[in-house]
Amino acid sequence: MRLKNFSLSLGTQIFKAFSDEARVRIMHLLYQNKEMCISDLEHTLDFTQTKTSRHITYLKNSGLLSYRRQDLYVIYFIKEEVYEIVKQVIKFLEKDQQLKKDLEVYQILYSNRELAANKLKTGAITTAAKTD
Repeated sequence: MRLKNFSLSLGTQIFKAFSDEARVRIMHLLYQNKEMCISDLEHTLDFTQTKTSRHITYLKNSGLLSYRRQDLYVIYFIKEEVYEIVKQVIKFLEKDQQLKKDLEVYQILYSNRELAANKLKTGAITTAAKTD
């Protein structure tokens, strides 16, 4: 579903949401990764849980984010209606060094998580083979 009418009210909400560096960094990560949980955002941005939650709540109330529950996690993503607007704003900022660094940190954290999961899986197979 695309946004059909761009009103002054919606425009001010969007620009207010992008007026804070922390929220821009969150939106950039969500744009690049499609969806993330709050703990990934906290670790990537080196924010406290309180600061991250406060900014996520602001972005949800501004109409930019939505969420879904998956097991114990809440996964946040950019609403489809405002995706094109967010894309245009992010395009202007994508060469910023801080945003590039945030993305690199997330990619390292994500690859370490994948390595750990594979190691656990392999370790479990090795342990099972030893007990047989």
